[in-house]
Amino acid sequence: MDIFNNHKKLYITASVLFVVLTLFVAIGPALDNQARIQPLPDAVPLSEAARRGKEVFIANGCVACHSQQVRNVEMDRKWGGRPSMAADYATNTRMDVWTNTATLMGTERTGPDLTDIGTRQPSIEWHLVHLYNPRLVVKESIMPAYPFLFAWTQNVKENDVVVSVPTSSNQGQLIATQEALDLVAYLQELKQAKLPEATVVPEFLYPLKEESTVPSGNQIVDSGVDGKNLYMTNCASCHQSNGEGLAGAFPSLINSPIVVGDNLQLYVDIIMNGYDARGEYGVMPAVGTNLDWTANEVTAIINYERTNWGNKAPEVSVEEVQKIMDYINQIKTK
Repeated sequence: MDIFNNHKKLYITASVLFVVLTLFVAIGPALDNQARIQPLPDAVPLSEAARRGKEVFIANGCVACHSQQVRNVEMDRKWGGRPSMAADYATNTRMDVWTNTATLMGTERTGPDLTDIGTRQPSIEWHLVHLYNPRLVVKESIMPAYPFLFAWTQNVKENDVVVSVPTSSNQGQLIATQEALDLVAYLQELKQAKLPEATVVPEFLYPLKEESTVPSGNQIVDSGVDGKNLYMTNCASCHQSNGEGLAGAFPSLINSPIVVGDNLQLYVDIIMNGYDARGEYGVMPAVGTNLDWTANEVTAIINYERTNWGNKAPEVSVEEVQKIMDYINQIKTK
């Protein structure tokens, strides 16, 4: 064939084939996806602070260890309320003209998935302590520390955000820089949007089977939920795996009057709706409400905390917790 003996014809033909294939294989499907896949109705675009925080996230290589995709397998349930879908990423846009790192899905999980971290851990205090030194809140963490996102000062200004960390130095108080605050704003806004009511929610594959036991009296104490696993996944990051908390930041649960006391309504209310009554500690988020916990999960958490780390309070039943949750919900709707 003459085309193989004429380099001009060869290069022109190859270029035309490349452009045609690119149009039909890459550009065409991409444009079609953009036209068909729309953001979910409850999806909220990133704020300006969160957008700046996303740039900090990228600049520090966080995507190398953290994914943002919940797979449709049961082991991923703890990262989000449902498997991720294309519509979850429809609000992402180019960072700028030259940068198209809009979707940070990641390729591995050296650290936890961050798809729904804003729901699991909305506390700004926790995120700031964790960024300054991850080992302060997660002793086994291999995440690098980011002390350069903070500064020590002897003169705290009115708008400075002070970070409570255990320290014996004379450097003054630790404050967060704007970069740290922007990064936390980005993490706090990483939340799974709810699907429309008519939408069929994708299921997690290979579900784990849970069995509940009913003791005499028909009072269900064992809710069939692993309280320790729930605690380690959702509570230990602040209160620590040993229940000791973190001095100056998160309270201890050991012999806590709330944990071992008789005011079960206050206990359930704190789990479901959060707590902000002690100025020396960070605000506790509404963990139970954010994660749509039922009485089974709340009971499992309470019984685990009341019977560990030296706590010897009696366990509570699912029925008791359910009655309190119903009462709290009635008050909130009035």
